[in-house]
Amino acid sequence: MFTHVMLGADDIDAAKAFYDATLTVLGVPAGVVDERGRVHYAYEGGRLMITRPINGQPASCANGSTIGFHAKSPEMVDAWQATGLAHGGTAIEDPPGIREATGGRKLYLAYLRDPAGNKLCAVHPVRS
Repeated sequence: MFTHVMLGADDIDAAKAFYDATLTVLGVPAGVVDERGRVHYAYEGGRLMITRPINGQPASCANGSTIGFHAKSPEMVDAWQATGLAHGGTAIEDPPGIREATGGRKLYLAYLRDPAGNKLCAVHPVRS
């Protein structure tokens, strides 16, 4: 359905350090900076890009938006959050743990805000 997700950041170096660290925990290779100064992450058909806003205005996060990253285990979710906190992220919502989703599905997840304020989540579906 999606080709990519693009996030704005005013401090590209801080964003790259944060995403390199947190995405590596999930198995994603370090980001590559292109000639325009944007950071690109590509993994299993998905693409995440970090850029300074092209309109020259300050970056801002979208209220009500969350970007979710798939994790292969609850331990990976915990490591993702700990790594994010150590690299400029902020813990938000409840501590990592199991939440019940629509249809009775259970998910193990954790939330963070990146250094630019974007809301992120690492998610592992719990199999019954």
